[in-house]
Amino acid sequence: MTEFDDERIASLKQRRKTVILDRLLTFTGLALAGASAFFPWYVFFNADKFGINVATSSNSRELPDWPARNVFSVSPLAMVNKNEGDKKAPPIDPLTTATVSDLGKERDGGPILEDQPFPGKSSFRLLHVSNGRALIEDTSGMYVVRIGSILPDESRLATLEQRDGKWVIVTSKGETYQNN
Repeated sequence: MTEFDDERIASLKQRRKTVILDRLLTFTGLALAGASAFFPWYVFFNADKFGINVATSSNSRELPDWPARNVFSVSPLAMVNKNEGDKKAPPIDPLTTATVSDLGKERDGGPILEDQPFPGKSSFRLLHVSNGRALIEDTSGMYVVRIGSILPDESRLATLEQRDGKWVIVTSKGETYQNN
């Protein structure tokens, strides 16, 4: 054997490896293409395995029997000052209400101690009452509450009553909200 024969044998072995590798890659590509074409049909015929599970519901207007959730999204009007020890009056009105404070002025010979209230109370409205639960709405969303739940005005739901055919919420602060 000559050196030329050795190079030829090495070249044939290299071509053979290349042909085997090409066939393997071709087979793998065809197998992936076939699986890609078949998979949507498999999903179509087996929709129960891949479909979206829709919760069953009835056509009643009753509220679901969920446990009450506390209201965590509270209106800024309902927030309470946690720093009661700091009784410094703010130098300006933090809300744009076009009011002028009388702090530091005297009326009828005595000093005025004024606590400026927020302009208006936190408003939420009663939408529906069912099964001991009430659906209320404020500017940040709708909530299902029951007796003892925290309301958006930082009070608790004290009672649910029916007065003159309309439902009424009475809060722990004594305020009443009636559905329309």
